[in-house]
Formats: sequence, structure tokens, C-alpha cells
Amino acid sequence: MIVLGIETSCDETAAAVVDDARRIRSNIVLSQVAEHRPYGGVVPEIAARAHVEQIDGLIRQAVDTANLKFSDLDGVAATAGPGLIGGVMVGLVTGKAIAAAINKPLLAINHLEGHALSARLTDDLAFPYLLLLVSGGHCQLLLIEAFGRYRRLGTTIDDAVGEAFDKVAKMLDLGYPGGPAVQAAAERGNPDGIDLPRPMAGRQGCDFSFSGLKTAVRRLLDNNPGLPVEDVAAAFQTAVGDVMVDRAGNAIAMAQASYPGLTHLVIAGGVAANSHLRQCLDVLCRKRGLTLAAPPVDLCTDNGAMIAWAGVEHLAVGLSDPLDTPARARWPLDPDAKPMPFAGKKA
Repeated sequence: MIVLGIETSCDETAAAVVDDARRIRSNIVLSQVAEHRPYGGVVPEIAARAHVEQIDGLIRQAVDTANLKFSDLDGVAATAGPGLIGGVMVGLVTGKAIAAAINKPLLAINHLEGHALSARLTDDLAFPYLLLLVSGGHCQLLLIEAFGRYRRLGTTIDDAVGEAFDKVAKMLDLGYPGGPAVQAAAERGNPDGIDLPRPMAGRQGCDFSFSGLKTAVRRLLDNNPGLPVEDVAAAFQTAVGDVMVDRAGNAIAMAQASYPGLTHLVIAGGVAANSHLRQCLDVLCRKRGLTLAAPPVDLCTDNGAMIAWAGVEHLAVGLSDPLDTPARARWPLDPDAKPMPFAGKKA
């Protein structure tokens, strides 16, 4: 099976072609960082317009790079949510049009499922496994039990961790996007001597909170204007790593209670590119007898390959979607999970 994947849920326009032998035949991603940098964050209207301007050429490039014709495809997978609704609509409508034109199945993919299954594309990972999904819009711990069975163990009660990185980068005048900027500054800094809170650490459960940590950084800077930017960045990144280890540790215990033979913790999403976070979680996994699986950095951030692979998995069990499938701004991967009243923008 050969599937075209289209991803437009936020500020990357992406298209890829993947087959059921786990070969990524093409993976084209066009970033909009330059368009959003003057505003210090993603502007939904600008993102949607950029998707409209680029999507057709990008899809053609992905198919051509794979040395295929559209008629060679067995299905068209497109992100149908969650995300910025204008962007989601652009990709989904384009996917519907292609599927209808070539008379092939449409696979309307949950963006979170794309991340959740990405380790099966890159590592051929068997079910079950534990997933830490961390990005600008998401911060969740999910037990991936089987295809279509995803149990949320914890989520953020306020802001996503990637959003916290962006806000702290703005406070420190480090620029946008904030995640890479904070990591680069932290590598030159010393966190010792700067006391920041570890929200939710030590509590039962696996939920996250980052609003108070952002506020603590703001107050720290207001009360200590001479602090080195690099040291503040290092202290913030260290605090985030400690929180992630604490919350993931609880999730591992919960997951192993259900599946004693659990072998892997997967980290995915844009923040999974953070090397400090990977190191912290790798140490945790070694202590708990698990292996940390992290897709390559270019497959942690939003991309079409993960959407195409999710489409392959859907087709393999005979699933497809009607052409009137709606775009969804919110779409929990675990439909039975209790909604968080103050959860972040894509929860």
C-alpha cells in the first residue's frame, strides 16, 4: 500500500508518501517560521493563507519525489484535527479533492494519532507502549494499547509545554520559535542558584501544569533584572525536565500495572527534539527497565510522513472515511478521557 499524507494543523505545510514496508518515499515540509516570527507566535489567519498558497505545489513535489503518479496511490490521508481550524480545513479539503479525483479512499487522520503511531513507522514498535506527546499545543501521557485503543493517563491542566518554552523565550528576548532558542541558551547557562517551582511534582497521577512555572520566571526576571539570560533558560529547562521525569515515572507505574511486559516509552512532538529532555527521560527509562524510543527530530515535529503512516494503518484494517468528514478544532485521542476545564489550545 502506498499512501499520500497531508498535514496542515498548525504552521507547517507538509506532504509525504509512505508505503506499508515502512519506506518514506518522500517527506516535504515547508515551515512558516519567518511569517510568524514578527508576532512571536503562530497567527491562525496567516497560517491558513500560507497553507492555501503552498499546498498544491508541495503535494505535487511529494508525489514527484516518490517517482509516482497520483494513480499509483492506494489512499489519501489528511489531518482532520485537532488544530487551527482554518489550516486543518485547507489540508482536509485538498485531500478530499485528490481522493475523489483518483477514486481512492480518504483517511481522515487525528493529528495526535499520527504522533502516537510514528514510532511504529521509524522503529517498527509493537503494541503496547507508553507515549509522552509534547509540543506547542499538546502535553499528554498516553498508553498506546493497540491500533485504535489509546488511553490517556495524564494531560496538562493549563498550558502545553511547548507554549511555555515559547513564552519564556519571549520573556528572555531569545526570539521565535522558543524551544530551540531556550535550549541553545540553556546549554551556555548554569541552573544552580536559581530556584524555580516544579508544578505537580510529587503528586499522584500524571497531569501537568506549566502556567505557574511561567509566572515564576516572569517574577524572577522582574525582581532580579541582572540575572544572566542563559542561567534563567537553564533553570527553566531543568525544571521542565524534572517535571517530565516525575510525571512520566507515575505513568510508567500505571502502564506497567496494566501491562507488566511493557518495554518502551516513546517521546514525540516538537518538544521531543529537546536534547535535555531526552537525556532525562533516557535515565528514567534505564532505571525502570524500559527503552526510550524517539523518532528522528524531523519526524518529531509536524510532518506528512506520520499522517501517511497512520493512513497505512487505517487501510490495513479496512478503514476509510466519507468525503463529508468534517474538520475538527478539538478531537481527543481518548474519547473516554475526562476533559480538562482549562486545557491548552489543542487538548
